[in-house]
Amino acid sequence: MAKVDAERSSPHQLRCSVDTLLGRGRVPPSQDIGATALHRFFEAEVAGDRISTADAPPPSFTPAPTGCEFRVFQPITTTDVIRAVKALPDKQCSSDPFQTRVPKSNIDMLAPFLTELFNRSLSAGVVPTAFKAAYVTPLLKKSDLDPANVQSYRPIANLSVLSKLLERLVAQQLLDHLNASKLHTELTIPRRRRSLKSWRTY
Repeated sequence: MAKVDAERSSPHQLRCSVDTLLGRGRVPPSQDIGATALHRFFEAEVAGDRISTADAPPPSFTPAPTGCEFRVFQPITTTDVIRAVKALPDKQCSSDPFQTRVPKSNIDMLAPFLTELFNRSLSAGVVPTAFKAAYVTPLLKKSDLDPANVQSYRPIANLSVLSKLLERLVAQQLLDHLNASKLHTELTIPRRRRSLKSWRTY
């Protein structure tokens, strides 16, 4: 009941939690399909998308008003980190050794170290390679599809807890800038974000 009360303001998260508790929408992959077959299928899908969009016209942009430049990230504070950690959902990547309950239960002690780590990443414009490693899980697009057909699946990539934290903090600064500059209205943090692939790795 406490979980329902905590997620009452987030209908999407509440619905996902209820589905999980009732075992709905989570059909395990067929034992007849191996990781190699799924990998080849997903790679072919990506290659097909790239080919189909290779001749697409370049995107067009509307110039922003004067004074709306976003040149540097603001330093992250321990308060920012503590708030972001407390807002994390109670789940983590299956291969993540740093489970969500660890920072949540020890945030007062860990916050200064995480703040230093994230600020170094932002100031250098670098995302650690480990933050980009994802645990990919095949998930049926619809529960009534054939689980023995690779085309019935979509890949779900789960990033580490620290990677999600950094992305949330970066997204918040970007969204604050867009809203403050009136470049977008009624903008909220998306639930699914693309990885920061344009940054360098080390």
